[in-house]
Amino acid sequence: MTTPTRVRKAVFPVAGLGTRFLPATKASPKEMLPVVDKPLIQYAVEEAYEAGIRDMIFVTGRSKRAIEDHFDTAYELENELENAGKQAMLDLVRSVSPDDMNCLFVRQPRSLGLGHAVLCAEPLVGNEPFAVLLADDLMTGIPGGPGVMAQMTAAFSKQGRSLLAVQEVPLEHTKRYGIVKGEPAGGPLMRIDEIVEKPAPEKAPSRMGVAGRYVLTPGIFDEIRNQPKGVGGEIQLTDAIERLMHNETVYAYQYSGKRYDCGSKEGFLQATVELALQHPDVGDDFRAFLKNLQF
Repeated sequence: MTTPTRVRKAVFPVAGLGTRFLPATKASPKEMLPVVDKPLIQYAVEEAYEAGIRDMIFVTGRSKRAIEDHFDTAYELENELENAGKQAMLDLVRSVSPDDMNCLFVRQPRSLGLGHAVLCAEPLVGNEPFAVLLADDLMTGIPGGPGVMAQMTAAFSKQGRSLLAVQEVPLEHTKRYGIVKGEPAGGPLMRIDEIVEKPAPEKAPSRMGVAGRYVLTPGIFDEIRNQPKGVGGEIQLTDAIERLMHNETVYAYQYSGKRYDCGSKEGFLQATVELALQHPDVGDDFRAFLKNLQF
């Protein structure tokens, strides 16, 4: 059976504990940490929406209700804003979850790794291709151009094969990423020959690290289901992709844009500063503040 090439569904694994941001994440999901005026998860959802995806599947865990509430209708708030004549704010609140967007939620009962989180979404994904977006990675396209997921879904519509967003990383950072090696396949595509999860620098096959964006064919589910635990005792998505490569061609996609590693404090602060400078309401004043800042 021919695999459909239109990507209609996106999976957001959001069950992690966010320990690198304690104590801020003790009672609040790390995905709800705000960068300027939007939580991390909203940036990822907006990126998927821009790519034409309308079914947003959140793989959640305990203490993640704030994510569900964020994308739900806030009747009391909307009523207060409407009665006060604050139409701009009302429109802003309603834009978080457009009428044509569907939000679906499934629980990951135990923290068994990214691969297991993706497998939890299988009943909602079904037998069709889907995107995976990690909210920790806040990603932007080049100014005036399409977002990263829009770039990837456009490429998938032509290839019909799984795609992994990649970027070149410093050699000493290979132990933080899945690392791929392959052959050029035209434009931003590279046919992957080898993929390794978090190798030590001396064992890394290249410096091309997998970023937090994927478009996967449904064949990945069988590979996850039948694989043993990998690095860290978790069911790794990288290992499942390596197994998938035995049956299907898998491509790396060198995206146009920028990635902020908001799973780290440094990356989170970088995103906050750079996106604040670009913000239409606060950018000019914030730039003036930074210029006059005394160190």
